[in-house]
Amino acid sequence: MQIRELSIPDSYEITPKQFSDDRGLFLEWYRFDRFAEVLGHPIDLRQGNLSVSKRGVVRGIHFADIPRGQAKYVSAVHGAVLDFVIDIRVGSSTFGQWDSVLLDDVDHRSIYLAEGLGHAFVALSDNATVSYLVSDTYNAEREHGINPLDLDIGLIFPEAAGELVLSPKDTDAPSLADAAASGLLPTWNDAKAFYASQNTIGG
Repeated sequence: MQIRELSIPDSYEITPKQFSDDRGLFLEWYRFDRFAEVLGHPIDLRQGNLSVSKRGVVRGIHFADIPRGQAKYVSAVHGAVLDFVIDIRVGSSTFGQWDSVLLDDVDHRSIYLAEGLGHAFVALSDNATVSYLVSDTYNAEREHGINPLDLDIGLIFPEAAGELVLSPKDTDAPSLADAAASGLLPTWNDAKAFYASQNTIGG
């Protein structure tokens, strides 16, 4: 398993090593000990989610209040999605920037994003099936969104997605600027303090 930090701090691309033979395929898609080495603490996984999306569906940008927030470990178990991590932590040097990882059932990559980061994806195939392991249970009052079509963020959706399909909840969500002005967004200082509170290795 290779773990590569993305251009947004506290987010990572995970590429597993695959073992194939005439029976099929085997791989390890999650290792708590490898992530503990990278993050300084194991991921405290508390819920597993699964979504199935037709081609063109956009889900996000979603995030949760910190503490404790909701870190996410995301994989595509069928089909393909382009997965986005967006830095929405006010005061971060990469605030408003984003990175992306292609998740599919060929390379079986995953993406990890820490608490306080925004998450979205667009389905590039029909029946794109996405698994999310998350660090807290769902709490509607602490869950928020940002419009994924916000021009100031400028997510680039590939042509393979075709016509985009979004929920009213996502299109009605505020822009990044409006969310920041209303005090809805996490701050860099609060995020880093929460990350530090979890560290158990080398402390």
